[in-house]
Amino acid sequence: MNVVIIGGGQAGLQIADSLRTEGFEGKIEVIAEESGLPYQRPPLSKDYLAPGKEPAPLPLRGASFFVDKNITLHEGVQALAIDRAQRKVKLTEGSLEYDHLVFATGARNRTLTCTGASLPGIHGLKTLADAEALHAALPTARNIVIVGAGFIGLEFAAAARAHGCNVTVLEFAPLPMGRALTSVMGEWFAAAHRSQGVDLRLGEGIGRFEPGADGRVGAAVSTTGASYPADLVLVGIGVQSNDTLASEAGLEISNGIVVDETLRTADPAVLAIGDCASFPSAHAHARLRLESVQNATDQARHAARTILGAESPYTELPWFWSTQGPYRLQMAGLARPDDDTLVLGDRAGAKFSVLCFREGVLAAVESVNMAADHMAARKLLAAGTAITRVQAETEGFTLKAAVNTPATPVSA
Repeated sequence: MNVVIIGGGQAGLQIADSLRTEGFEGKIEVIAEESGLPYQRPPLSKDYLAPGKEPAPLPLRGASFFVDKNITLHEGVQALAIDRAQRKVKLTEGSLEYDHLVFATGARNRTLTCTGASLPGIHGLKTLADAEALHAALPTARNIVIVGAGFIGLEFAAAARAHGCNVTVLEFAPLPMGRALTSVMGEWFAAAHRSQGVDLRLGEGIGRFEPGADGRVGAAVSTTGASYPADLVLVGIGVQSNDTLASEAGLEISNGIVVDETLRTADPAVLAIGDCASFPSAHAHARLRLESVQNATDQARHAARTILGAESPYTELPWFWSTQGPYRLQMAGLARPDDDTLVLGDRAGAKFSVLCFREGVLAAVESVNMAADHMAARKLLAAGTAITRVQAETEGFTLKAAVNTPATPVSA
């Protein structure tokens, strides 16, 4: 049996690893568009950009892994087309036959189309090449404009402030990270970044860019008409699924490659995992596409078992993290804007958690610099333990203590 994996990122490498761990003895081939060993992406917007370092990419697996596990890595090779009838993948160099095909194609940055968006000095941040270009530019940059106050934008803002740069963030939405966080946490992070010297402009998007005397970007003009000096711009306005190849192969696309609860597409020989997959979430009770290392690795492990004959649904609890300067944000579960919230801890001291209740029961937890709360929340939510707001408001309540306290599971 031959498994072909399109994508050399977190999901692609993990499913190859998990197939071997689960006892798969057939051929495994991984198609990776970038040359060199596949690397970890999260550090690119954090440690990689820190001042005073000459960073190197962190490999997802060492070179010996591919030899020891008998996995073929096709570096710098692109998949061009899928022939599902013949079960064949056409590559830039030759083709591969498969018994099972896995899309682990990830996502790509959304781009701006406004006037001046192609000026030199305007960057995205997704790949190692992007991070290398930013690392080289940061030491001489003075005025930085960031378009988008999502995770990448704010992680980069913290890195740029560490270099001593003047940083302006333009965000059209009323709060930073608004798609992922409660308003309580979003408001706190807005104040926190401002206290670190970031000029965070909410309700203000990008209108156009203007060139400087050298022909590079020189200013960013917002939707309010305000002009901000900029010798370096980062665009962080989200990503979209890399699903064109799957679409051209006749697979259903809806904010990603549509899969069932086992992570198969409508073609039982084809699966999709990670940032490119739209799957039915057992926790959101809706179809989702999640962009996180946790989701990529957990789905990869599950898909390996699916290939080997298991028929169980994917039900892993989503959790996320983001490091923004001195603030370690961790999230367990999926918060909603209409959740009832309760804050535990010290907001002023940047050590607290926001508990999110839905129909009176704990559904998600957001934590800042509270790793113990985050780990306890993951255990409680994964177990389906019914923590009520009344319990959480009891004097002396902590999430960590609740893990060891008998409680009633949430009813189905």
